[in-house]
Amino acid sequence: MTKHRWAAEDLPDLTGRTVVVTGAASGVGRGTATAFAAAGARTVLAVRDVAAGERAAAAMSGTTEVRALDLANLASVRAFAEGWQGDLDVLVNNAGVAMTPFGRTADGFELQFGTNHLGHFALTNLLLPSITGRVVTVASGAHKVGVLDLDDLDMARAGYTAAKAYGRSKLANLLFTLELDRRLRSAGSPVLALSSHPGYTASNLGTKGRNPYLVKIVHFAGRHLAQTELQGALPSLYAATQDLPGASYVGPDGRFELHGHPALVGRSAAASDPVLAGRLWETSERLTGVSFPLAEQKDRAE
Repeated sequence: MTKHRWAAEDLPDLTGRTVVVTGAASGVGRGTATAFAAAGARTVLAVRDVAAGERAAAAMSGTTEVRALDLANLASVRAFAEGWQGDLDVLVNNAGVAMTPFGRTADGFELQFGTNHLGHFALTNLLLPSITGRVVTVASGAHKVGVLDLDDLDMARAGYTAAKAYGRSKLANLLFTLELDRRLRSAGSPVLALSSHPGYTASNLGTKGRNPYLVKIVHFAGRHLAQTELQGALPSLYAATQDLPGASYVGPDGRFELHGHPALVGRSAAASDPVLAGRLWETSERLTGVSFPLAEQKDRAE
């Protein structure tokens, strides 16, 4: 008997549910939002470029809404959260930047770490009192080469490279999920924190400001080798809707996790370190000024 391979058609009816997808104007985020909307969810596209978000939403079926969100600016993150009303069933922390030259966010953080981790850290905690179901944070297989030195967040000692900074930010995404899930369990919350990664998927991620010849090669490879946006969205959709334990990590089931259908996948030892996860959380609270909004029932075990 052939094993069933889960696909977007297997999404449950999401009528009456509300979902927020960050970075939903293009790429995997757009594929994720498209599938949620088609399944009946009220789908909010949280995007930096509202015009691009409106164009993406116009091509989707179902109920969609576009709201401004710049994860590289904590004032924008706070404004988005302050403008939220009502329950939020699922938050998908999908947006990100990749392989950028050294830069800083509006608040002075290294750009990839500040956008990919700190922006989503602040957004999640600010929205958490409204979240009723799940938080899904999109990581990457690149986390396996990430090294997180909390005393060198600008990478001054390590030496900045775009690839190392990206891997570090994706490692932070997984550690964030690990500690968020621990805190939710300690608070007695029914909300689940999970992570996903899309595998190799066609998108513009990592091409902005790059050598135009390199961009052409990336686009050629994307057209001929990469998964579609919808295929890349499957792990996030699976993590958001299927019966899984907290802190699960979902990715493609194919060779090297580059292609395929969603399945539980492994992570590095660093991404499984609860002590590092706790230290990252404390550092993130200090840097963003945003803390966990639910009362924990017990202190961290030493």
